[in-house]
Amino acid sequence: MELGLTFPLQRFLKMKPPLYGTEPDRRFCWDVHNIRLRGRECMLAVHCHSRYAFVLWDVSPFQWGDVTGLFREGLADSLHGAGFAPEAVDRYLQKAGDIDLTRTHGRREVAFLNRAWEDVLALDLCLDTSRQAQPLLDQAVNTHPSRCAGAEGLGLPLERMEEILYDKRGNE
Repeated sequence: MELGLTFPLQRFLKMKPPLYGTEPDRRFCWDVHNIRLRGRECMLAVHCHSRYAFVLWDVSPFQWGDVTGLFREGLADSLHGAGFAPEAVDRYLQKAGDIDLTRTHGRREVAFLNRAWEDVLALDLCLDTSRQAQPLLDQAVNTHPSRCAGAEGLGLPLERMEEILYDKRGNE
């Protein structure tokens, strides 16, 4: 699996720019950005193929030190919170393999990340400041019709992610 880090996130983490990704299957590519919500640093991760997104609220500097672990835990929490079967989530994570940090996956994907960020800001009322995982906010963003790099026209990111997790297109 590849995590494409935005330039602002690379600067925030004080890291050198990673290499470009090599994963041809965008089902295993995510772009990650740091955003501020209500004055707190948060992680926004957006799936490059479906535009499924999740937010982690109030991420501490210590947690940012392990961005891959933070992402993996946040992804699992989000997918479980969305009601996906644990077996489907585990299968996806196993197929995705180890996490490599890369640059973001392209202009189009970053444009969709920015749209997801706009949705997060518009749906700020769904933010639960008592917990890091944001199932209500994730649900609101992922049930908002949107476009994505992996499909034509409008659709729901939640339904697109379901197709991937349950392999409804017969992909291996």
